[in-house]
Amino acid sequence: MNHTKRLLFIAFFAQFFIVTAQEVDSLSIEKPLDSLTLEIDTTEIEKMYDSLILEPRESGLDSVLPDTLKVPQRKKPRMITIERAMLDSLLRPYYDISIDSIVSDSITRNVTFTPKYRMKVDPETKDTLYVPLPKSTYFINVLKTYGIDTIEIPTAIELVSVVPKKNVVEPEWWEYDNSIGFDLNQVSFVNWNSGGENSVSGLLKIYFSRNYEKLYTIWKNEISARYGLNQREDQGLIKTDDEIKLSSSFGYRKDTLSNWYYTARFSFRTQFTDGFNNPEDEEPISRFFAPAYFFLGVGSTYNLKEELLSVYLSPFTFKSTYVLDARLSEEGAFGVNPGSNARHELGFLVRTKWDKELLTNMAMTNELELYSDYINNFGNIDVDWILTFKFKINNLLEANFRTHLIYDDDIKIKETNDQGEVETLGARVQLKQQLGIGILYSF
Repeated sequence: MNHTKRLLFIAFFAQFFIVTAQEVDSLSIEKPLDSLTLEIDTTEIEKMYDSLILEPRESGLDSVLPDTLKVPQRKKPRMITIERAMLDSLLRPYYDISIDSIVSDSITRNVTFTPKYRMKVDPETKDTLYVPLPKSTYFINVLKTYGIDTIEIPTAIELVSVVPKKNVVEPEWWEYDNSIGFDLNQVSFVNWNSGGENSVSGLLKIYFSRNYEKLYTIWKNEISARYGLNQREDQGLIKTDDEIKLSSSFGYRKDTLSNWYYTARFSFRTQFTDGFNNPEDEEPISRFFAPAYFFLGVGSTYNLKEELLSVYLSPFTFKSTYVLDARLSEEGAFGVNPGSNARHELGFLVRTKWDKELLTNMAMTNELELYSDYINNFGNIDVDWILTFKFKINNLLEANFRTHLIYDDDIKIKETNDQGEVETLGARVQLKQQLGIGILYSF
C-alpha cells in the first residue's frame, strides 16, 4: 500500500508541473507568506489515474482494488496548498515567478510564470536543447545640449555593450616664460652750480625660457640678450652692456623621490658689437665671436623645486674659447695661442642658481659659475657671478639692481702707459653694477 501511495504522489506532482505552467487560473496566499494555495483543474489527473494499472507486490500484501484509484468527479477545481519554499525550489530554476502584491489585505494574488529557456533543435543531430533567454534591459541615453533640458529616451534592447571612456585632460608639462624690458636713465643740468654732463642711457633686455618637467625627466632651455647704450653730451654713444647667452640642460632621475638628476648641459656666450676700452680708441678690444665661449659637459644636478634651488656638478666639462678676429687672434687675446682662433680645455664645473622672494614684490636671483681646467693650472678657478635684485612696482614697471663679477685668468688687462704704449698686464677682477627702472612686459 505504501508503494501505491508513492506512485500516486509522484504521478500527481508530474502532472502538477505541466498544469501549473499552462493552466494556472489563480493563486491564493494566506498570511504568513510561507504557504500558497493553488486552484488547479484535475481533469487531466483523473484521466491519468483511470489509465494507471498497479500490480500487488510479491510481499503478500493485499491487492489494491482499481476503484480505490479513481478520483471522484468535482465541479470546482481542487484546492492544493503547497509551501512557498517548495514552489521556489521546484519552479524558480525554470521560470521567473512574479506575484502581484499590490493589495495587501487580500489573499488573492496574480501570478505570472515567464520561461527562462527556449527550445532549440539542432538541425544536424535533431537534439533538443534549451537555451537561456536573454534578459531584456532598458538602455537610457541622456542627451545634454545648451538651452534644452535633459532628455531621457528608454529603448528596449536585447544586448548592450558599453565601453567606458575616460576623458582625462593631459597636464601641461611645459612652462613658458617670455619677457621684454627696457630701462631708461636720464640726467640733465641747467645752470647747475656743481657742474655735470647731460646724459641719457637705455638698456634693452630680452629673456625666453622653455622648461619641461615630467616624472623622471627635466629639460631647461634659456635664451637671453642684453644691450645698453649711453649718450653723453660731449662723447657720443658708449656701450654699457652687451651679452648673448644660450643654455640647455637635460636631466634624468631614477625615481620620483630623488632630487638628483643625471644631467647633460651646454651653454654659449658672446656679444653683439665691438667693445672699446675708451670712447676715443679706434681698435676694439672685443668683437662678435671674439670672444665666444662654449661649454659642454655631463654630471649631476641637485634640483630642489620647492626652494627654486639647483646645483650642477660636472667633473667632465669641455670648454672652448673662440676668437674669430684676425688682429685679436694674433695678439693671443682671451687665452688663445697667437695666430690661433680657438682654445680647448677640459675641467671641472660647478654652477648654482637660486631664486628667492625676500619680501613682497622683492625677489633675488643668485647665479654662480666656477670652472677649473685639469691640464692648464688646475686649481686656478674662473669665476662668473651674477646677483640681481628685482623690485616690482606694478604689472608693467619694475626696478632692478644688478652686479656682475668675472675673474678669468685667460683675460689679460691692457693699459696705456705714459709713453702712449699699450701694456698687457695680468688678470684682474672685473665688476659691473647697474641700477635702473623701466618697463617689463611678460607674455
